[in-house]
Amino acid sequence: AFTPGPGLQIVGAMKRGQRTGTSIRYWHDARYFETGASLDAEAVRLKLRNTAFLVPGVSYLLRDHTGEEPVEETFHFPNGLTDMVEFLAPAGDRPVSGTLLVTGEGTYRENAADANGVMQSNVQRRAEVEIAFRWGTGYERTVECFTNTIRNAHGGTHRKGFERALARALADAARAARGLLRPKEDAPTLDDVLEGMTAVVHVRIPEPQFTSQTKDELSTAGITKVLQGLVEAHVKAWLEDRRTKAEARTVLQKIVDAARVRLTQKQQKDAARRKTALEGASMPAKLVDCRASGIDRSELFIVEGDSALGTGRLARSAEYQALLPIRGKILNVQKANLQQVLDNAECAAIVQVLGAGSGRTFDLSSLRYGRVLIMADADVDGAHIRTLLITLFARYMRPLIEAGRLYAAMPPLHKITTRGRNPQTIYTYTQAEMEATVRKLEKAGRQIVTPIPRFKGLGEMDADELWETTMNPATRAVRRITLDDVDAAERILELLMGEKVEPRRNWLIESADRVDRDAIDA
Repeated sequence: AFTPGPGLQIVGAMKRGQRTGTSIRYWHDARYFETGASLDAEAVRLKLRNTAFLVPGVSYLLRDHTGEEPVEETFHFPNGLTDMVEFLAPAGDRPVSGTLLVTGEGTYRENAADANGVMQSNVQRRAEVEIAFRWGTGYERTVECFTNTIRNAHGGTHRKGFERALARALADAARAARGLLRPKEDAPTLDDVLEGMTAVVHVRIPEPQFTSQTKDELSTAGITKVLQGLVEAHVKAWLEDRRTKAEARTVLQKIVDAARVRLTQKQQKDAARRKTALEGASMPAKLVDCRASGIDRSELFIVEGDSALGTGRLARSAEYQALLPIRGKILNVQKANLQQVLDNAECAAIVQVLGAGSGRTFDLSSLRYGRVLIMADADVDGAHIRTLLITLFARYMRPLIEAGRLYAAMPPLHKITTRGRNPQTIYTYTQAEMEATVRKLEKAGRQIVTPIPRFKGLGEMDADELWETTMNPATRAVRRITLDDVDAAERILELLMGEKVEPRRNWLIESADRVDRDAIDA
């Protein structure tokens, strides 16, 4: 100890039965400090509080006379690290588990200097370990680390051993537990395990090594394996103990939920980056654009297949009608997230061509076309494609439907032509309508060209027929898609393509008697 005076002196001996203890009083000598230097009372308070937690049998009384009024505070925590975990836990954080306490000893080897300063190899060291931790309902993590009661603000090798063992044991347990992880779902990571955790790690070791003179980080390498062994053994016993099995299951569920939230957030970020890239990219090569740049007259036809595209290209008005072909059935977005939607080539092309974004960032004012028309065949496959597209718009471009700008083209099924001086062409859209029209014409004495052609697809029409029935605004049959159509489409998709088998089986059984087998298009 340094003193400018005669040094420390013995002032007397303790009498038998006299109360023992250590009392420290000091005043800093202004001659040895910068002008205006003062004692950091809070730092002293923190040191005494931490030491009282780490050495539970000791009480500390702090009397601070530096202020106008003296302050007196006692630090005594009989439950040690358990009390410290409760103290450090965030306010309002409800426990998900009780506080787990890991205590034990272990040995490790390292190179060290002997009393004469000579380096000795493979010196055996003994470590005492005490760890307390618990999980709460919050999201913050607090892991405080100490070596021989010295706080290590940046952790170190003891923290690494604790966290590594904890992550491994709980990830293995999550994989092994029934009903926790879904098939092909990744096991939780360290970040998932530590979410909502409050922990204190304290080791007592001889001659600890630190990364710097401030002792903020322990660097003694051998201590890592000591902690790994103790923590893994304790956690496995806790997981298997009947008395704590329910608590352990709750913790595992919390960790798995944290992993799912993390992955969902990552997917959303990835999707946002991809969406931005799509919106800023050039138009797909397969887009047949129109000359009009404003949305007052411009229309986008989403057409099914290349054959329909070829006829549509000849039939359209290039001034204001654009065509975007899609290949077959698009992704069922009812079962997909935004990332999967944007990874699908057909869905991504639609988002890109419309130019208004998708999801929460969809901006109707940025739309490149005034109307969007779904042009699919008038058969079962065409109805399926229409339903999938309606669901895509409802999920990720809903304002388009709310503004009344989404339509379904209604191509005819039949073309009835009469003979005579004034030949007439009539298009019908259902079998019943065709039969009723034939009866009416025959009753009126008109001769009908037979056989009556049935259009199996848009590609079977010639350009004039497609223009007249489906593309000419003056004569075409189209139906505006409303939110009622959206509800119906989503119900049908959920029934026919959802994950639940029972409702689909019941529907098939109940509907079997209502099927007209002669009308099946196969």
